[in-house]
Amino acid sequence: MAESIAEKVKKESKGLRGTLKESLQDEHTGQIRTNDQLLIKFHGMYMQDDRDRRDERAEKKLDRLYSYMIRLRLPGGLLSAKQWVALHEVTNAYTTGVIKITTRQTVQLHGILKHNIKPTIKDFDTVKLDSIAACGDVNRNVVASAHPRFSAVYEEIFSYAGKLSGLLLPKTHAYYEIWLDKEKISPELEKDELYQDRYFPRKFKIAIAIPPYNDVDVFTNDIGLIAIVEKGRLVGFNVSAGGGMGATHGNAETYPRLASMLGFVKKEDLLKAAYEIATTQRDFGNRSDRKFARLKYTIDRMGVDVFKKEVETRSGIAFKPEKKYELTIRHDEFGWHQNHEGLWYYTAFVETGRVLDNDKVQFKKAFYAIAQTGKAQFRFTCNQNIIVSDIKPEDKAEVESILQQHGIIEVTQNASRVRRNAIACVALNTCPLALAEAQRYLPSLIGKIEGLLDKHNLANEELHVRMTGCPNGCGRPYAAEIGFVGTASGRYNIYLGADALGKRLNKLYKENIDEPEILNTLDVLLKDFSNNKNHNEPFGDYVMRKQLV
Repeated sequence: MAESIAEKVKKESKGLRGTLKESLQDEHTGQIRTNDQLLIKFHGMYMQDDRDRRDERAEKKLDRLYSYMIRLRLPGGLLSAKQWVALHEVTNAYTTGVIKITTRQTVQLHGILKHNIKPTIKDFDTVKLDSIAACGDVNRNVVASAHPRFSAVYEEIFSYAGKLSGLLLPKTHAYYEIWLDKEKISPELEKDELYQDRYFPRKFKIAIAIPPYNDVDVFTNDIGLIAIVEKGRLVGFNVSAGGGMGATHGNAETYPRLASMLGFVKKEDLLKAAYEIATTQRDFGNRSDRKFARLKYTIDRMGVDVFKKEVETRSGIAFKPEKKYELTIRHDEFGWHQNHEGLWYYTAFVETGRVLDNDKVQFKKAFYAIAQTGKAQFRFTCNQNIIVSDIKPEDKAEVESILQQHGIIEVTQNASRVRRNAIACVALNTCPLALAEAQRYLPSLIGKIEGLLDKHNLANEELHVRMTGCPNGCGRPYAAEIGFVGTASGRYNIYLGADALGKRLNKLYKENIDEPEILNTLDVLLKDFSNNKNHNEPFGDYVMRKQLV
C-alpha cells in the first residue's frame, strides 16, 4: 500500500528540520508552512488558532489568530523549585497565563506567538527543560506513578521513566539548531538506528505503574509496565503492550483498546525489551493510513503471540509468566502524607489541570512563592493534579502556610470525590480537532452531577467521570465509569461500564445527547444504582452486572 503524505514529509524533512527556519522568518503570517505543521510536533509544539474568534476575523478578512502550544518533556512529571520558577515566568511572559497540566504528567502552555517560540525555548533551556519529542510520531512523555510514599524503592522505579525517555529520544540535532541557534553536528553523529528517517508510524506512549497505584492508567499505553517489588527490592516489570484511547466517530474499525500482557522481564532486561517493542512497531506498523497506525492495530493484525515472538527474537529476551500484582488505587491521595524517609508531600486538587489565579484560589501565586523558597519540588499526576513534594519536616509549616493563605487547602478539602476524580482535555478554544467543549464545560456539569449524587445519597461514591471534546481520547474517557465524548457543540456520546481501577473499558450507552438528556439519563441511572447496588459495588461494575451496555 502507498505510504501516507505524512510519511513522505518525515522522510524528506532532513532530520525534522524541514523549512522551519524559513517559516519562522516569515513575518507576514502567524502560521507556518503546511509540511512544517507536522514537523513542529516532533519539537513538542502544535500550531493552533483561537477558534472563538474565527468567525469575527473571517468577517474582517483577517488571517486566523494563530499561536502555538508548547508541551514539556518531563519523564515522571518532576520539576525542581528552580524549574518551577522558570515555568511561571515563561508562562507570564509569553502565553495565555495558564499552566495546563496534561493527562500525561507534564504541562503545556498555550497562546505563544510565532516570534516568541524561540525566546520561550531558550528560557526553558537555561533550567535544563526541553520539549523534544513531547508530540509527534515518537515516544512521548514517559509517565510513572506519582505517589512516592509507599515504597522505599520508589526512586529506583521512578528512574526508569528517565531511562526510557533517554533511550527512545530522537538523535537529530534539529531542535538545538532551530530553536537554540546551536551549530550543526556531523551527519554521522545524527545517525538514528531507532527512528532512521521514518520515525514511528504514529505516537507512542509508555507508563510505569507502582502497585498498589494505577494512577497512570497503565493499560491505556502502548507499553504498560507494572513494577514488581519482592521483599522490598525491585526485581523487574510485568510488560503489557498495545493500549490506546483514540477512535473515530462513525468508523467502527477504529477503537480504544487496553494493552495485552506479554509477561515479566527482569529489571536489567527492561530497556532492551522496550526498545524492541518499539522497533517492531516501527517496522510492522501501518504507514498508509494514520487512523490505523497505532501499536494496538499492529498487535491485533499480527496477533499477540506473533507480536510477542517477534519482540523476543529481536531482543533475545524470553518473557516469563506475569508475576502477581495488585492495583487497588487509581485516584490521587489528596492532602498531607509522609514518606519512608520522613519527607512530606501535599497533593493539591487542580480542577481540569488549569493552574491559574481567581477569586477562590491562587494556584500560580502559591506555587511560585513555594518554589522561591527552594524548599520543595513539584510532581504532576496523570489525574491533572500537583504534589508539592520532598519537604523536610522543619519546612512543612512554611509551605502549609502558603497553601493555606492562597486557598489551596480549602479548595482541595472541599472538593467532592466526583469532582476530584474528573478529567478533561483542553478541547475548545484551541484544539483544532475538538467538536465540543471539555475543560471549560466539565466543571459546571460536575456541579449538576453532584446535585444528582446528593439527591440519591451517593455523595461518597468514588465515581470517575471524564470528558473529551473529540473521540481521540486525550482525557482517557473510554477508561472512565462515565465517559463523555464530544460529537458537536453542546452534544456528547455517553459511555458507561469501565471498572474503577482501569482494567476494563466502557461501552457506548447513548449517542449525541445534550445536557438536559445527559442529566435525565444520569438521574435515572443513579437512582437505580442507589437502590439496587451491592455493598461497596462501584458504579461501573453495577452497570455491567445489570447489563446496561
